[in-house]
Amino acid sequence: MVVRHARFAVSIVALIASGLALWGCATGGDTNFVAKKEPWRAAEERACMASGSVRQTSFLRGRSALNGPSMCGAEAPFEMSAADGGRVALKPAAMLRCPMIPQVDRWVREVVDPAARAHFGQSVVELTVAASYACRAMNHVSGARLSEHGYANAVDISMFTLESGERITVKGGWNGTTRERAFLRSVHAGACQNFTTVLGPNYDANHADHLHLDLARHGRDGLMRICK
Repeated sequence: MVVRHARFAVSIVALIASGLALWGCATGGDTNFVAKKEPWRAAEERACMASGSVRQTSFLRGRSALNGPSMCGAEAPFEMSAADGGRVALKPAAMLRCPMIPQVDRWVREVVDPAARAHFGQSVVELTVAASYACRAMNHVSGARLSEHGYANAVDISMFTLESGERITVKGGWNGTTRERAFLRSVHAGACQNFTTVLGPNYDANHADHLHLDLARHGRDGLMRICK
């Protein structure tokens, strides 16, 4: 009987250990989330680094690995202070994993700047970054899944500054002038071609003042996109 109980106890410990290998949780401060270990993240990051598509420059600096509690962090993050060859500033600089860099660049170059020229007759020179890397739950909801921000796989943009100094905020411009509304809807729609998740003011109150952009995998094959 003692042997049977001992074996049962060992089995329970093994199951718990197995579960912990798949799921991590973090508590403390304003963090309280659950996170699942997803091997594709590291594989995707390494493939991006190996491709040579992202190289260090004066406005794109490699940083030490981010090691937060639970699953938070990235193997080889970058501090991105400008996009489109350094022409468009990101303030403050965004801390992002390798796969996000080309997508932000492409969005700024092929969507944001053309939209600004089309609707305002001038280029964008600066994007205001509301958030990038942050080890926290989705929407700051206690007990929710770890946000893509926790993997340095997301960036929030709250304002666009034009050459003239004119500023278009997501909060004020989404229902602002005709030009502001058209511009912001153009950059939102265009983002959906570059990112797998795009959330704006029409999604919920949490996104009333910014556009959330990330490269999360959705659906069984990971190819589904969420654009709201």
